[in-house]
Amino acid sequence: MESSEVAYLAGGCFWGMEDLIRKEPGVLETQVGYMGGDTANATYIQVKTGTTNHAETVKVVFDPNKLKFEDLLLFFFKIHDPTTSNRQGNDIGTQYRSAIFYTSDKQKEAAEKIKEKVDKSGAWGKPATTQIVKAGEFWNAEDYHQDYLVKNPGGYTCHFERKLQF
Repeated sequence: MESSEVAYLAGGCFWGMEDLIRKEPGVLETQVGYMGGDTANATYIQVKTGTTNHAETVKVVFDPNKLKFEDLLLFFFKIHDPTTSNRQGNDIGTQYRSAIFYTSDKQKEAAEKIKEKVDKSGAWGKPATTQIVKAGEFWNAEDYHQDYLVKNPGGYTCHFERKLQF
């Protein structure tokens, strides 16, 4: 029987993040939404203004027997630029910040350890601005955002896997 764990990762526009993460072996399911903000039942129309304090976030359900949380985080740090505060590519605003929303003390410790490893490696040339904060309420994004790049293969993304060593 498959076991599962949930991770919440924010690294800019959730379309590209979800598209890359869903393909990782051990990922069982992904969903895009909003986390870290002050508005209940947040919608894209609200979040895109940057006034709700939410980050575009990917909910990742994964099998920890096939994909360790630490390995998921190492991949996360390769598919977005964690050194740009509130920005990914052309997307600017707090909704595009880099964040790991942990669900347990074990995830928090792992996130801190991996962020430190990434910084010590010097691979990005400057420290990560990635926030490590306790997960709050996750608000599902609208249906048209779910699996967006599967539905729209030519759609916009600024995410890709970099050949970095941490």
